Amino acid sequence: MVTTMTSDDPQVMSIKHMAFAVRDAQQALDSYVRFLGVVPTGVQEYPKSRNRVALFELGGVEYQLCQSMDQGGRFDTWINERGHEGLHHICYEVRDLDQVLAHALAGGASLRICQACGVYGKHPHPEGFIAFLDNDTGGIELEFMQVYTSQELQTYQQVQGI
Repeated sequence: MVTTMTSDDPQVMSIKHMAFAVRDAQQALDSYVRFLGVVPTGVQEYPKSRNRVALFELGGVEYQLCQSMDQGGRFDTWINERGHEGLHHICYEVRDLDQVLAHALAGGASLRICQACGVYGKHPHPEGFIAFLDNDTGGIELEFMQVYTSQELQTYQQVQGI
C-alpha cells in the first residue's frame, strides 16, 4: 500500500536524533565504538539541564547517549522508573512546527514540558524550535524540531551571547 501526504499531514521529514537514557554516557559510547566502530562526535555537558551527552552519527541519524549528572535527574528518574536503560525519545525534524503541533493537538495530543528549559510547547533551543508531546508512543517520548534557517540560528546565537 502506498501512502501519500495530504495537506493535513504533519510533514515529518526525518529522524533528527534518538536519545537513549544511560547510567554512564562515556561507557555507553565506548561500547558503540567497540561493537560498531562508530566515530564519536564527542561528550558534552549541559550545566543548565544537568546532563552529560555522548554523541555519534550512524546512517544520517544522531545518537545521543544521555546521562543525568545528578541522582533524580531526568534520565536517572526514567531509568529508575523502568528498571533499565533504553530509548528515551525520538526527535523528528519537521518543516513547520506550528502545523505539526496543530495536527497533533487536533488528534488528541497534549504538550509536555521541556525539562531542560521549563517551557511547554514551541520554543527556541540550540539547533531549532522544539516541542515535546505528553503522549508517549509505546513508552517513547516524542519531540519535534524545526531546524533553524541560517538567519534564525544567527538570531538565536546573538540572543544567547554565543
